[in-house]
Amino acid sequence: MPRKNINSTAGKLSVLRQLCNHIPAFLLGKLVREHKSESHAREFSHWSHVVTLLVSKICHSFGLNDLCDQLDIHSGTLATIRGATPPRRNTLSHANKVRPAAIGEALFWGTLTHLRNQSKGFGRRKFPGRLRKLNRTIELLDSTVMDLVANCISWAKHRRRKAAAKCHLRLNFESLLPSCAVIDTAAEADAKRARDLTASLKAGEIVIFDRGYIDLSHFAELSAREVIWVSRWKEGMLADVFESRAVKGKILADEIIGLSDSQMVRRIRAMVVVDGVEREMVFLTNQLEWSAEMIVELYGCRWEIELFFKQLKQTLRLCDFIGNSANAIRWQVWMALLAHLLVRYQAWLHQWPHSFTRIFGLLRSTLWEKRDISTLVERYGTAKGSYRNLAAPAQAYFAFSG
Repeated sequence: MPRKNINSTAGKLSVLRQLCNHIPAFLLGKLVREHKSESHAREFSHWSHVVTLLVSKICHSFGLNDLCDQLDIHSGTLATIRGATPPRRNTLSHANKVRPAAIGEALFWGTLTHLRNQSKGFGRRKFPGRLRKLNRTIELLDSTVMDLVANCISWAKHRRRKAAAKCHLRLNFESLLPSCAVIDTAAEADAKRARDLTASLKAGEIVIFDRGYIDLSHFAELSAREVIWVSRWKEGMLADVFESRAVKGKILADEIIGLSDSQMVRRIRAMVVVDGVEREMVFLTNQLEWSAEMIVELYGCRWEIELFFKQLKQTLRLCDFIGNSANAIRWQVWMALLAHLLVRYQAWLHQWPHSFTRIFGLLRSTLWEKRDISTLVERYGTAKGSYRNLAAPAQAYFAFSG
């Protein structure tokens, strides 16, 4: 059987231009004026800066020279993207250092809002398993550490001879898109940032986090706001057992307990399957009525945020940075999130049936070519399959076995 010809997909626009066209044209200029950053433009515009950083993340640039040389080679194609221009090495380094990273942050959230308003179904999916019964918002909380070069120790000291930054993130489980993010040094503890990440949660919504976010006063605040939280039991916590409920199957214990600050919560001990091996785990929640199986399955959702971080750090190479200042790191993290969003939107727009990594590789390899993305995606690959936004090995799936 002859192989499909995926090269006969010539178009009028480059793949990079088609990606950038989804960023609202008016938004960046508005943000530049709001942050009074016009004086930083001169020959190298803010738009050229944004496109440059997007290319650095999509093409896995490993240095300023590599990135600037590539943009200079493709300067003709670059000019068709709203007049973007290639930077000089020192110009780009200076822009990363002095232009407010808050512009990149606002550009990401503004683009996300624009795409959702433009395409109402973007980022919507059905919950798996028992969770289909829930008509509630589920949010996942976690952070990831990004190792930096030793030159960053002055502002991002993590250990004696290491520097690192940390991205604290709240991920919506339905859309698998960020709801809130904070970029800070790795020295900042997760529990200290938890209040910032959960400040906008409403009554009835669900938030799931691991043991790093254990904070009894924060638990009390969430419960007072009627926000449902699910976490893991942390060794060394003190509690009194007030009620033991009947259990069956893989649920070993279901108890109502009082924590050291007199909060009444629920502790569930269950056998779960992790990496193909059955393990005993203990969960903690302020939801006293739902079945124990539902609570265990809710915590299993948390694996999705781990996969999200895996995409950012491995697929988009978030571990490689071109710049040492705090402002430069923040710019690049926000542009990595923006690049991820634009690729995700293409996958949804063209009903891509395979993994995120695969469509990212396809767009990356044709970034400077004039190819129509819709035709390219349609002709590319083998047999159609079910859409999996986050590719992950089967043995990494955390599931309740019951």
